[in-house]
Amino acid sequence: METRQRTDQQRSADRRRKELLEAADRVVLRDGPHASMNAIAAEAGITKPILYRHFGDKGGLYAALAQRHTDALLDSLRAALDAPAERRERVEATLDTYLAAIEARPQVYRFLMHPADSSQGETGFDVGKHSAPLLRRMGEELARVIEERLDLGPGSQQLARVWGHGIVGMMHAAGDWWLGERPCSRKELVSSLADLLWGRLAAAGDRVGGPGF
Repeated sequence: METRQRTDQQRSADRRRKELLEAADRVVLRDGPHASMNAIAAEAGITKPILYRHFGDKGGLYAALAQRHTDALLDSLRAALDAPAERRERVEATLDTYLAAIEARPQVYRFLMHPADSSQGETGFDVGKHSAPLLRRMGEELARVIEERLDLGPGSQQLARVWGHGIVGMMHAAGDWWLGERPCSRKELVSSLADLLWGRLAAAGDRVGGPGF
């Protein structure tokens, strides 16, 4: 009976946490990097201390939102990598998936990657403290995919990590610039970035027994 009660309490807490994250998402979609704990609490119909009780502090809420959106993005990137297509097409599809995600929800991207002006009174989220681990996670995930799919010869694990983090850094920097200035179409940017990556990716063979790249 006691175990069942704890399980029910945990389910209730998980459900409430999900509801609060959905409220936070709505505020972020509206306010971007200017989203505040006050606004999120108001959207959820609770007081700010209750919000802190669930997430600890702003950093805890930011980390939970970052994980939520990174999980969804990684699922989309894996789907693009697993699509039944030629390697070049899958490389372009993966790049396009990332750019399409930040284009579709620019306020979410700016909240996750750009600090807000704190002149309005409330101290902003410490974006720099949390965005670097987010990018590192994406780099490690991509490195894992590269290592299990491509035969890179001696030192393959290290090279896969170099490639994984390098590609994520390139996507992030190029995407940030493109989202801010829109100097070309998304299709043109995807093609140009794929050209930059293609030389060594085209030459590498598939790892024997792996899922192929």
